[in-house]
Amino acid sequence: MKLPEPQVAVLNAASATEEQPIDRLAEETGLKPETATQAVFELRDDGLLDVTETEAVEYELTEEGRAYVDAGLPEVRLYRAAVEAGAADEPVQMGRVIGASGLEGPEVDIALANFGRKGYGEIDSGELTADGDADPESDPETVALAELEAGEDPDGVGSDVLDQLVSRNLLERHERTVRTVTLTDAGVTALMEGVEAAETVDRLTPEMLTSGEWEDVEFTEYNVEADAPEVRGGKTHVLRQTAERVKDVLVGMGFQEMDGPHADADFWINDCLFMPQDHPARTHWDRFALDVPPIDDLPENLVDRVESAHREGVGDDGDGYHSPWSEDFARAIALRGHTTSLSMRYLSGTQIGELEPPQRFFSVEKVYRNDTLDATHLLEFFQIEGWVMAEDLSVRDLMGTFVEFYEQFGITDIQFKPHYNPYTEPSFELFGRHPTTGELIEIGNSGMFRDEVLEPLGVEHDVMAWGLALERLAMLTTGAEDIRDLHGTLADLEFLRGAEVTY
Repeated sequence: MKLPEPQVAVLNAASATEEQPIDRLAEETGLKPETATQAVFELRDDGLLDVTETEAVEYELTEEGRAYVDAGLPEVRLYRAAVEAGAADEPVQMGRVIGASGLEGPEVDIALANFGRKGYGEIDSGELTADGDADPESDPETVALAELEAGEDPDGVGSDVLDQLVSRNLLERHERTVRTVTLTDAGVTALMEGVEAAETVDRLTPEMLTSGEWEDVEFTEYNVEADAPEVRGGKTHVLRQTAERVKDVLVGMGFQEMDGPHADADFWINDCLFMPQDHPARTHWDRFALDVPPIDDLPENLVDRVESAHREGVGDDGDGYHSPWSEDFARAIALRGHTTSLSMRYLSGTQIGELEPPQRFFSVEKVYRNDTLDATHLLEFFQIEGWVMAEDLSVRDLMGTFVEFYEQFGITDIQFKPHYNPYTEPSFELFGRHPTTGELIEIGNSGMFRDEVLEPLGVEHDVMAWGLALERLAMLTTGAEDIRDLHGTLADLEFLRGAEVTY
């Protein structure tokens, strides 16, 4: 019997009594894995080999996972620092524990996100308590990482633990089909009778065509079912897709885009919004202050008018806050907690000059808040800021704008709830229904700017404004149930690879 040379090599290397993986046959014969695979399937089709397929799952530590084998998981290090700081007996300031733990950068977010999940303790209002009975030495994820690093079989590790480590990007899961080969009776008979290699060619060349040689040669058959390497091309991140769609929708509704600094004076971030300087949201619990020199180039007349609004109020019935107001605090720089700081710059005429109504502006930019991480909160996220300046605006106009905007994403079940803001009156929050869980989740906040905001800015017309959450809009359009699946250190890469923005 004459067969192509790769088939002859594979047939001679195969066994009638022992199942052999194709990659071992390729190694023994010196063939490329894809060539050996093609030969195996061709021999199977001729009845000379049997092929058995099984699914195998392998796990490999990532670089971050290996680092944590040596240094310890961030939440374990945070727990040990908390216990040493006495958090097992009474609450301790979170910043103090983080400093003692030696955690830096993204490790802090990771530790805080997993501290409560594993029952190591609780975080509330910036204070941390630790469960003195917790045993970090037996942490299942720590144990699993150590075993895998030592090359031990992960079969004894629970699948939920492995899934969690994969979601944390500490492990990579590799799923592959393992094909093993054995000789059939016909294959054994063929070897006993003798098998010779036949000369075959695997491609047609221009020389064969011009010489006519192609008519006499034997071509190798191609197996279109043979394995091929998985290639994952890049794609636009689902949040970027959502952001670009939001921009398209708002531009189509007649809005212009704003931009401005991420780190700004508290004056623009809060004072112009008639936020009292002793408001809880302006303390270090919610605000990321920067240790840099204060800003100097604030419009002096505007500073005076804003201070007057805080101290004395606006109009005949205005009364102000009767609370401390410091120009030094107003000039201090912090990361913006909302992009309404951009709205203040534009409405005041500082950014691009005075504006005549009607005007529509928006931004889709990142903001920063010292929130507790959970399924709907991150320390940094994207806000869809927007405002309209015109005559005789009403809440009806504001609600109608939201209905039109969200309909562009196929979201029609929008609900409104009255709310209090220091800078808008009336105010209300927006809620949308999650397509998977059916739960209502808050997706934005809005209202009509108060006179105490507009008059110091020199605006004599109505202004309706809002701040919507881009990530929560993405949750409604993709079905993601946890905001941390979308971006950050705990992002679900498999979800992101397959997620599409629908509208």
